[in-house]
Amino acid sequence: MQGMGWVYIDQLGRHVGEEVTLKGWLYHRRSSGKIHFLLLRDGTGICQCVASRAELGAETFEMADHLGQESALEITGTVREDRRAPGGYELSMRALRLISPAADYPITPKEHGVAFLLDHRHLWVRSSRQHAILRVRAEVEAAAREFLEQRGFVLFDSPILTPSACEGTTNLFEIDYFGERKAYLTQSGQLYAEAGALAFGKVYCFGPTFRAEKSKTRRHLTEFWMVEPEAAFFELAEDMDLAEDFVVHIVARVLERRRAQLQTLERDLTKLECVVRPFPRISYDEAIAKLQARGFPIKWGDDLGGDEETAVSEEFDRPVIIHRYPTQCKAFYMKQDPARPELALCMDMLAPEGYGEIIGGGQREDDYETLRAKIEHHQLPLDAFKWYLDLRRYGSVPHAGFGMGIERMVCWLCGVHHVREAIPFPRMMERLEP
Repeated sequence: MQGMGWVYIDQLGRHVGEEVTLKGWLYHRRSSGKIHFLLLRDGTGICQCVASRAELGAETFEMADHLGQESALEITGTVREDRRAPGGYELSMRALRLISPAADYPITPKEHGVAFLLDHRHLWVRSSRQHAILRVRAEVEAAAREFLEQRGFVLFDSPILTPSACEGTTNLFEIDYFGERKAYLTQSGQLYAEAGALAFGKVYCFGPTFRAEKSKTRRHLTEFWMVEPEAAFFELAEDMDLAEDFVVHIVARVLERRRAQLQTLERDLTKLECVVRPFPRISYDEAIAKLQARGFPIKWGDDLGGDEETAVSEEFDRPVIIHRYPTQCKAFYMKQDPARPELALCMDMLAPEGYGEIIGGGQREDDYETLRAKIEHHQLPLDAFKWYLDLRRYGSVPHAGFGMGIERMVCWLCGVHHVREAIPFPRMMERLEP
């Protein structure tokens, strides 16, 4: 960047042969006695800075040999191309200024337990692996916005504080609302996005969602981020098409722009390069038959758990869509299949390699009386859903949408085992800090 007095490491290729100044933190250092090698990171990359006594002077050269990991530095020198160096460039140092010293940095190259690393998550995010994962996460979010906005979807922010449940009442985070009533942290922005779809045609909401599930599996967080498009006049078929295009776009953009980070994570890129349309689609009935044939003790009407999802997805080299689950497995707002009323017009997209559901959605019930009856059947407070029922009273149309969990998507793309690494500060049953 010009005009700041320093450059970023990812821009060094534009300055070969020039003298520049870098600002960042000491990632690692080593010495051969006469030469010091300082690895400087600035968030955009890592640069090897080579220091000699003749260039720095005895006092500064001696200081450089005692800098602590993560000390903040300003380094000036000449850029040289070197394919062996991190990023392909290195700096021949002329000057070094210590901005802020760091001593006894707690995260060292040795092995640390997960609990220790999570206790130091505010520092762990500086490591190369975590840095790569969170760069991919940022790319996934940018790609999701890009795709939806290119398709004419309008960002429609939904509230985090809600008066009622969306995905069932057993996993709500309840809070006291000014001592006058109960409120809840949102489980999904979908119901509000439906209001937006009937106003704007196509909308999406994007933000944190909360589930008070007492689950300790590698796929669950109590706070996670979802992007949720919703479109008027869409039925299940259009919804599945949109979900396919959405995932293909995200995977392609991550492969294009974050290949270096995926390579840092040692991700097998061939597993992602085959993610192209069309995706396989199977009915719930077919999924149950496949599982029963493999000896799973599952019967028609049961929801698919993590082991079952993994078993089904193992048959495919790209995401698979399972559609038309029994209504008893799905939320009250799902529309029934007119051809088979015991089924919901819904779909789940399962990632390959055992990463489970990354998208869930379907067509919404658009008939007033049917939806009212479902709300009562699920013993939900009718008053809290009066506004939602209004959407079926004033110009109701078929509409559909889905939600994609950012963390699960990132886990799959990065080949990461646990979702706790796919969000800057994970919130789980046993963890609320830092």
